[in-house]
Amino acid sequence: MERPYAVPLLLDEAGFAAAASWYVEGFAKRSGIKVNLDLPPQLGRLNHDVEIALFRTLQETLTKVHRHSCSSVVDIRLKLENKHLLLQITDNGKGIPPEQMNRLHEGMADIGIGIAGMRERMRELGGSLEIRSGPAGTEVVVIAPVLDQPPIDSKGERKSMPTVSVA
Repeated sequence: MERPYAVPLLLDEAGFAAAASWYVEGFAKRSGIKVNLDLPPQLGRLNHDVEIALFRTLQETLTKVHRHSCSSVVDIRLKLENKHLLLQITDNGKGIPPEQMNRLHEGMADIGIGIAGMRERMRELGGSLEIRSGPAGTEVVVIAPVLDQPPIDSKGERKSMPTVSVA
């Protein structure tokens, strides 16, 4: 069975935390950019759609950092807060030029498919994506809901493993 959008097998099998750790390690080696990854120690499996959206956002953001930011360090933090996940990705690069930031905030089509795709994925889940930038770097902030339905396995079936729940 072909996996949609070439989702890493590790994401399907082990979840966001394992896939993010694997991806970040490879990114740091390929790019030479130091990456600090802070994930909740007891992060279990999340809803499949949430895991994919978070992972795609992580991939796209790190790609943009590598191509455009001239950053030497990226800090990635995932926190659970009140039935929501907060993903913050911050670099110490040169920032996004003000005219491009204006286009980003206005939702202009010329900002690229990657950022538009990240925003759309989050909106579909009932979450949000915000980008802040200045001369000391850029921060991408994603808020995604913790959905109660179990994740889907690679065969398209719901897994019976517990999902994360936040009281």
